[in-house]
Amino acid sequence: MNIKRLIFEGENDRIDFKKTISSSPKIAKTLAAFANHKGGSLLIGVADDGKITGVKAEDEEKYMILTAASQFCKPIIECSFLEIYIDEKLVLVANIPESDKKPHYAMDEQKKWWAFIRVADKSVLASKIALEVLKQTKNKNGMLISYSDSEKKLMSFLAEYGKITLREFSKLLRCSHKKAQKILVSLIVTNVIKAQGLEKEEYFTAVD
Repeated sequence: MNIKRLIFEGENDRIDFKKTISSSPKIAKTLAAFANHKGGSLLIGVADDGKITGVKAEDEEKYMILTAASQFCKPIIECSFLEIYIDEKLVLVANIPESDKKPHYAMDEQKKWWAFIRVADKSVLASKIALEVLKQTKNKNGMLISYSDSEKKLMSFLAEYGKITLREFSKLLRCSHKKAQKILVSLIVTNVIKAQGLEKEEYFTAVD
């Protein structure tokens, strides 16, 4: 692992910087987001701007992360650690692999469970569509999509306008949001379209 290169490139959907771990519940949502995504690495001892501050108590940091993974995430999330010295400062790297037990949830301060996903360099609350995609992704092998008039209308719309929201798609088909959502989920799982944006600004585009 070229740690200096990762720090230089900055945070993204698979890399997150933390100067320190202040709370197991707070870091749990990042662990869940990585496990629900393609995996990722937490670089502890690195500030948001990429400055290497170092870790002073690596055992305490590890404990906080392992507590988050086992007590504040469900299912439990596996993670491993690397200790890397840069300019005599210790950077603790917590690696979280992509999970085959999606979706993973993190507990909030009110002891409610929420699923999170990675969008760029943020861990964000999963929308209803994103959550359903997580549930179906592990069963996508052999899944076939037959193009009905609904799918054809969607692809024609995307070819002309580039993107569409759930509300727009529901209006296009003159159907309920639930039915439109089901079609969108199937097409995301089979990699025909992809979701973009945050939950309140979620939209869908064709896969290149």
